[in-house]
Amino acid sequence: MYYSPTIVQFAGFASKSVALALSLITSGLNAVGSIISMMVVDKYGRRRLMIISMFGIISCLIILAVVFRQASLGGCPSKFGILAVVFLGLYIVSYSPGMGTVPWIVNSEIYPLKYRGVGGGIAAVANWVSNLIVSESYLTLTEHLGPGGTFFLFAGVSTLSLCLIIWFVPETKGLPFEEVEKMLAEGYRPCGGRKVKGEKVGKVTGDDNAA
Repeated sequence: MYYSPTIVQFAGFASKSVALALSLITSGLNAVGSIISMMVVDKYGRRRLMIISMFGIISCLIILAVVFRQASLGGCPSKFGILAVVFLGLYIVSYSPGMGTVPWIVNSEIYPLKYRGVGGGIAAVANWVSNLIVSESYLTLTEHLGPGGTFFLFAGVSTLSLCLIIWFVPETKGLPFEEVEKMLAEGYRPCGGRKVKGEKVGKVTGDDNAA
């Protein structure tokens, strides 16, 4: 997103004013997606939104890689340029309601109270260091790999991220902080194990209330 005007120019829109206007549209889509996330995150769950978001991100990155690859081989610039802008917009639509907002929500829910400040700080540092790496390396990567190769690389990293989400991220929708902490303290089992733990915790809580 930092280089959306540059990406638009890579797509064949040589005019800086047109590239800037199109990049502003993608920024607007990012804002709209964030609003959508606020409306649906408690209905569909954090984990599900992140997984759906990552599938959309990976698909768009692969298509962008193919589009730029074909354009570099001498395809019609205008046709591929329009496709690139469309899928750049779809990438933003996939990213902002899920991976753009939900990790911050999960990040505020999974730490024990006494470590919440430190954990949130570490997560923020990791996020901005990652942003720095991407922003500083993107143009260098496009020089050596081309835009298509760079997007393929990002798709590979995103696929790894999807696997980590599936295996390690718990669903915290509707759970109070105390129950999340107890669930993780008991030993969260990845890839579906949280549901069993959540049901167990809920049952114990219900029995305690009945008593």
